[in-house]
Amino acid sequence: MGDLTLALRVAQSGLLSNQEALHNVSNNVSNINTVGYSRKIINFEQVSVNGVGAGTQISEITRSIDQGLLKSLRIERGEFNNNAIQDDFYTRMQELFGSPSDNNSIAHLMESFGEAMELLAVSPDKSLEAAEVVRRAADVTEKMKDMSETIQELRLQADKEIAELIGSMNTITTKIDKLNDDIISNSSVGRDTTDLKDQRDLEIDKLTDIIDIRYFFRSDGDVVVFTESGRTLVDTIPPTLTHVPASSVSATSTHSEGDIAGIFVGTAIASNDITNDIREGQLKGLVDLRDSVLPNLQAELDELASDLRDVLNQVHNRGVPFPGSQTMSGSRIFIRPAEQTMTLDSGGDDVAITLFDSTGNQSATTTLETIMTSNLYGTSGSQVQAANGPWTITEVAAQVEDWLQANGASGATASIGTDGKMAIALNTTSLNLAFRDEAATADGSTAEDVVISYDANGDGVSDETVSGFSYFFGLNDFLIDSKFDNQWESQVVATSFASPTTSQTLTFRDAATGTIGTLAVTSGTSLTDLATNITNNITNITATVVPEGDGSRLRISHDNGSSITVTQATGNTLLTELGLATADTGVASVLQVRTDIQSAPAKISTARAQWNAALGTGGQYFMGSGDDTIAQQLVTAMTSTNTFEKAGGLATKTATFAGYASEILSANASLAGVNERELESQRTLVESLQFKSDSVRGVNLDQEMADLLVFEQAFAAAARVIAVIQSMIDALDRAIQ
Repeated sequence: MGDLTLALRVAQSGLLSNQEALHNVSNNVSNINTVGYSRKIINFEQVSVNGVGAGTQISEITRSIDQGLLKSLRIERGEFNNNAIQDDFYTRMQELFGSPSDNNSIAHLMESFGEAMELLAVSPDKSLEAAEVVRRAADVTEKMKDMSETIQELRLQADKEIAELIGSMNTITTKIDKLNDDIISNSSVGRDTTDLKDQRDLEIDKLTDIIDIRYFFRSDGDVVVFTESGRTLVDTIPPTLTHVPASSVSATSTHSEGDIAGIFVGTAIASNDITNDIREGQLKGLVDLRDSVLPNLQAELDELASDLRDVLNQVHNRGVPFPGSQTMSGSRIFIRPAEQTMTLDSGGDDVAITLFDSTGNQSATTTLETIMTSNLYGTSGSQVQAANGPWTITEVAAQVEDWLQANGASGATASIGTDGKMAIALNTTSLNLAFRDEAATADGSTAEDVVISYDANGDGVSDETVSGFSYFFGLNDFLIDSKFDNQWESQVVATSFASPTTSQTLTFRDAATGTIGTLAVTSGTSLTDLATNITNNITNITATVVPEGDGSRLRISHDNGSSITVTQATGNTLLTELGLATADTGVASVLQVRTDIQSAPAKISTARAQWNAALGTGGQYFMGSGDDTIAQQLVTAMTSTNTFEKAGGLATKTATFAGYASEILSANASLAGVNERELESQRTLVESLQFKSDSVRGVNLDQEMADLLVFEQAFAAAARVIAVIQSMIDALDRAIQ
């Protein structure tokens, strides 16, 4: 009887085990199209009691998974999603910026601007041609503004998408943590956890799409997830990730300066910021766009805008509109004009100052050297200045004002306003003013830009050399911007930059206080240490290192927005090597044609004061309405090559303005093309790995049908054994009765 009972139990184990196997087959077939489902495999094991076979049982249900292949797939998915999320951004950039040949591209508009200049040079006295120059110039500046706005809009969009992804990551890591707990608890009581593991794999896949992850499994089935750089995302209690999206961004907004919040794992402190550690996934793509690709494009655009402004303004300031100007408003900001000085080149450079009547005939003339060394003009009324200088900026304005008042413009004013800029107003409609740079003091000397040494802090050491008197003050600019001098930047330097071999001392000044601090810079100081030392030692000044292209810029900002100067007492070695100057970041978004020129295109400088030795007793200056001297120089400026400093992703280049604009568009198109090629390459690789992975983990109907027949027959056989044993037991029971 015992043997029959054991046989019955053995048959029953076969029946129950194969019943479970049939259920497993049914589950596999039902989920053949379920995303993330892995084929479940029933594993049988023999049961023995005291060394005697006692049937069979299911040892475990496993998943058909190749973990090594799955890890490789997830890594490549991260790379794919890096490129994929950038694709839409590049498409939008391409649509806006276009190719150099497009009629509305910045390169084409720059060429059209140059062509308008050429027509004006042919007919400098024609109002239609002047209006066309203004229109074409406005097209260029508006295009730059539109491009800049789009760049910043895309950066803001990228930042908002980063915040959304961080929210998704928190949801995912919470789910993984919950599934970890469920897997551990079910495993401890022998329950099947394969479906839970499938669900967890799906969440890990989602996380892989967002950020680079690595992971390992503990013996209890728990999974620990961390970034490639080692930041834990899931382990026991997952940390909360945070990122506060910016409400707005501008060209000067950077993550490195703290204008854009970091991506924090846990407490929002600097050491928990993983922004710069992300290496794959959608987050990597968005961070690169926000902090590298788009800022680099903005930097290239700003380099184009600032060079266009400086080159055209220098030429435009050499002349005046016919028959001269009655008002002039400078653009250079002097924060301490009573202390800051200018010195003319000792080689004899001078500036002719001439008043003309309405027909362009000379009314009165002198030179800057003459009035500065005279005892007739100036703040004291009898003060004689040193030949060539140095002259304070305040004194130069006072001397010019006195001479103008003494020579027919009795109500004239020339002074440095509260904004730090020089302003000249004749306050009469009968006279007009022109400055003409010359090689010597004698009337009618060769016209050429004077060389001015500018001492920005009044310590007797030249801090900047500028060519052109009117350009130095910015009295007759063609292009203006609304930027202030409250931020200075270096050129792009190598990340490994170190200060020169000799110690340097930098002096910082602002408009309100004057000197606000000095800093001794020892030899070999790194850019990062220099920024830290400036921030820690100079009042109201913050310095940061801003990545750009394959290098970095040193950015120095006044915390209160005041204009500042940075000088060096013993020369400009450090400042020269850094190329430190007033920042042009964002200038492309605010550059425009001077407002009064927009309203009256005839105010474009086409002429320069000319000398005619046959006029008067010893010669006179005159203005001609048909003079094209400056108009021709403007054409030359537009068609000649200029040196553009390293900016964004572009190295130092020598090109025309239209040529450099084409370089910007080509670089952007190249980046878009590279991203597209990498995207397609990654897509192919991911699809190949996915196919291989699916081949391993996916449900094969042929295999399931074969298993179905095996388990069905095994189940039927076990049932038949039970029936036979049951009949034997019945026969035995009848025999006993």
